Amino acid sequence: MCEYCGCQEVTAIGDLTREHDEVVGLMSAVRAAHAAGDIDAMAAQARRIADILAPHTAVEEEGLFPLLTDDFPDQVALLRAEHRHVEQILRAAATATPTDPAWPDALIEVLHELRVHILKEQDGVFPAALTTLDGDGWDQVDAVRARVGIRVAPTEVR
Repeated sequence: MCEYCGCQEVTAIGDLTREHDEVVGLMSAVRAAHAAGDIDAMAAQARRIADILAPHTAVEEEGLFPLLTDDFPDQVALLRAEHRHVEQILRAAATATPTDPAWPDALIEVLHELRVHILKEQDGVFPAALTTLDGDGWDQVDAVRARVGIRVAPTEVR
């Protein structure tokens, strides 16, 4: 992840990055469960990921992306499409362990895609937002966060 531009000092980006970090950690648990053949554990972790991504995606799609679309229309459209694909696979485990025998491998594949997606956001979108958005823009992003909440605890200041 990028740590050189200072974008994580902006509260909205810091929150989004912490959510990314939490999701990446959960991906490891999914891979371990997959290796063990524990589909129930995979589904449980998929639900945790989906729980974190619900407000996260809202902040991006309702707050950040609309402010970047004029400058980066193709990139924003691709990121939105990737969100839909991830949501589709995670949704299969929303209420129970999926019975589709292809789902475990589909989850592993989409989590790999999600990891690449996260890097696109952290190394491209967040630094671009830092240079593109003004105070009013960040207020709009923060208003979405205030409305949707956050599912990851803030880090301690040291």
